[in-house]
Parts: sequence; C-alpha cells; structure tokens
Amino acid sequence: MVSTKMHGPVAAVDLGAQSGRVALGAVVGGRLDLQLVHRFANESVDLRGRLLWNVLGIFAEIKRGLREAARRGGEVESVAVDAWGLDYALLDAGGLPVGPVFHHRDRRTDGMIERALMRVPRDQIYARTGTQFMTANTLDQLLAEAPSTLARADRLLMIPALMAYWLSGHGACEPTIASTTQLFDVRAGSWAHDLVGMLGIPARLLPPIVGSHEPLGPLLPEVVADAGLARAPLVRLGASHDTAAALVAVPAADEQFAYVSSGTWSLVGVETRAPVLSQAACAANVTNELGVDGTVRLLKNVTGLWTLTQAQRTWEREGRPQDLAQLLAAAARLPAGHAVVDVDDPSLRLPGDVPARLRALCAAAGEPLPEHPAEVVRVLVDSLACKYALVIEQVAALGGVTPSAVHVVGGGSQNELLSQTTADATGLPVIAGPVEATVAGNVLWQLHDGIGDLWDLREVVRRSTRLRRYEPARAGARALEPARHRLAATAARSRSRIATVSDRG
Repeated sequence: MVSTKMHGPVAAVDLGAQSGRVALGAVVGGRLDLQLVHRFANESVDLRGRLLWNVLGIFAEIKRGLREAARRGGEVESVAVDAWGLDYALLDAGGLPVGPVFHHRDRRTDGMIERALMRVPRDQIYARTGTQFMTANTLDQLLAEAPSTLARADRLLMIPALMAYWLSGHGACEPTIASTTQLFDVRAGSWAHDLVGMLGIPARLLPPIVGSHEPLGPLLPEVVADAGLARAPLVRLGASHDTAAALVAVPAADEQFAYVSSGTWSLVGVETRAPVLSQAACAANVTNELGVDGTVRLLKNVTGLWTLTQAQRTWEREGRPQDLAQLLAAAARLPAGHAVVDVDDPSLRLPGDVPARLRALCAAAGEPLPEHPAEVVRVLVDSLACKYALVIEQVAALGGVTPSAVHVVGGGSQNELLSQTTADATGLPVIAGPVEATVAGNVLWQLHDGIGDLWDLREVVRRSTRLRRYEPARAGARALEPARHRLAATAARSRSRIATVSDRG
C-alpha cells in the first residue's frame, strides 16, 4: 500500500542525447508532483570531423537548473543524475578530462568489434556481459582510444557518474549504467576484470561499483553556494541509466508487459528477474542491462526518433522547414506498409541527409522510394513500428514473457501515429505515457525508501498520469504484415553478415 505522506522534494537531473532537464519532484498523497524547472539543448559538437560532447557546458546547465530548483522549491533532500549510456570521460588525478569526450556516433569505433573479437571470442564476451554488440559500445570506444590517452588517465566515469562526481567530489558507478558498457559481469554484478584485461583495456580505470540508491556525499560547498541552497542535499547515484529510470515509471500492474522507451534511441524489450545468456540470446544479439529492485532489462537498442530529427534538420538546411505535427498528419493519410527499411542500418547512424540515405536503402532493398517529406515520415514510422514488433516478439520469447500490452514511455509516447502503428504491427494494445518517464523514475527511485518497492512506485505513476491506450486496428495490421515479413528477411541477412564477421574474428 502506497504511503499518503509527503516525500521529498528531491531534484532530478535527466540528460538525454539531444536535451537535458532539471526537475523538482515529490510524492504527495500517493501522487507524483513533478515540476520541470530548467530545460536545455544538449547538442554534439562537430570539431574537425570528430563528434564530441560539451560536458563542461552540460555541467554548467545542471548548476543553472539547481539554482532554479532552489528558487522554486526551497530545501531539496537529494539530487540524482541519469543519462544515456555508452559514453564516458577519462579523467586525470585532479578530476579533469585528459582528452575530448567522444560521442558514441563518432566514426572512430568502425572496425572495433572485429578488433575485440580477435582478442576474445564473441560467445565468451557475451557469456560474461550479456551485452548487445554495437559499434557504439563503451568497449569499442575504449579500444579506439590512443594508448597515450589511456596511459595519462587516472579513472573512467560514465556520463551520469561524471556529473555526480563534479557535484559531490566522489566518483563511483552503479549497476544500471555499468551494465551498458560490455565490460560488466552481469551475473556477478561487478566489473569483469579478467575479460577487461584480455581485451587490452586498463582495468585500473574502472571506478568502484555502488548500489543504485547509495549516497555519494553532500553537494560540494561551492555548488551549494552557487545554487543558493541553505544546506547541502545528498548526491545519490540513483537509477543513473536513463532507461533504468524510465522503467521505474512504466505504469504496468504485472510483469507480463513489453516496453519501448522512446527518444533519440528506442530501447525495446521486456523485464526479467535474471539475465538471459543463452546461445540463442547471443545469436539474437539482445542485451541484458540491470534495472532496479533486482530486475533485468532484456532489450535491444533500436535507432529511434533520431531519424525523424535528422530528416527535419536536412529539410531546414535545404530551406524548406517542415512542421512535425503537420508531417505526421499527412503521413497518417498515406497507406501503411508501402515501404520499410532496417532503421539500424549503419548509414542512418550518423548526422546528415537521412531522406537521401533512406531512399538509397529502399532502392537497395527493392522497396518503393519515398520522395516527399510525408512519404519519408511514413516510411520511418512504419519501419520503426515493424522493428519494434520483431524485437518484442524475439525478446519476449527469450525472456519467457507473454506481453499483454506494450508500454511506450518518454517523448515518443506523444507521437500518435507511431503509437497506433506500433499497436497495429505488434497486435498488442499500446499504452502511451508518461512523457516524462525518465524524470519521474529518477525522482521515485530517490524516494522509494519511504514509499515501497518497484510495484508501489508504479502504482504512484498510474495514479498520477493520464495514459492513452491504442488498440490494434485490423486494417493497419493487414497492411503491415507483409512489411514485417520483408523487414524480417532484411534483418536475417544483416545477422548473417554479423555472424560472418564473428567467424573471421
């Protein structure tokens, strides 16, 4: 039973790969009271052909957000940071970066999976880490680092841990973010030091692992003074991977559900109580990431709304900007399933002309070519929904889950066309919301000691959120079924190419 007392307020810092926000949150009368106090853009920096993060600028925005939180909320009990996975900073002994902080979409990781597999076989890496093989992984990024940079570094901190370190002076990592690196033993709950050594990565760089609710220490005096706080709140390592935080706020009532955490990336999967490290899971290239309260996120990372954002930016550069709401409305009037591509094709990974790349993919696959912006959007939406359907079917079978619904949380839950198309493609009801799932989960996990377990927190979300339900439409399902089969064939050919690379490794 959820407590009706007031819990909080706490400050939640949520960093996404395109934007960030700072929020104040409390639970009052069993309902979540959430107030977004500061939003800011988080754009990568293209410097001399390299794609980098402006981590100092991000930290400055966090401090601005804490100032606003202090102005609006008075005393704050604690602060926690969540962020995207994969990326990290290498720091010197004084806590300053020893080199640039690279974006996971930078091309430096090309060929690094092959380098890793030359040192350790694919099945051995997977049996320990349970991590999906992607060229963006932390493992691949570290293999791409210059040896001199690694030699100068004193420690490695993932992005949320880096911000928490600069806020508190204490550097550590917690399991929900560590398990995204492909360097973490997902069964033991600790770094896979022997594997790290075989891969040629200095294990001394890896920080201590602490629990996902543990306090690091009080906010540093200079940050307290800068924010105008009367006293120093605790800095916690909360559910510091943004998907782990978002899943805290999935408004499910039982364990038989699938989810799509929808943003720049789409994290598509099911929740289990133990990692799935079978040969079938390895062949399917699914990932096991640790969640809170003893859960495992069995999922695939799927390219998400990044493609729509890049298409819009292309049209803006060409002098014909497009309103997304109008585009989606126009796309909804077009027939479903006309053309689909694999949204995880490497050509869609980098910034640039997504419409042109989409047409090239359609041409290569024998699909009709989209010409007008609304047609491009229809193909992207259909392709995302069909990919979600294939992934959900796959991970649900591997995890022994029989989903009764698909919960779509995050910014993508506002995309009505994508939600309805996902219902049609999966044949399952889609429950959309909350939009601010990551911030909500960040807040709730900070407060869970006074509220209850994970299911109590999800009850708070159901009480506090207006959800939208999309039922599968028979006509849409019929139109998308052939597209799903075509996409499955394309994905099978892609897996065959990956297997060939693995065998050579």
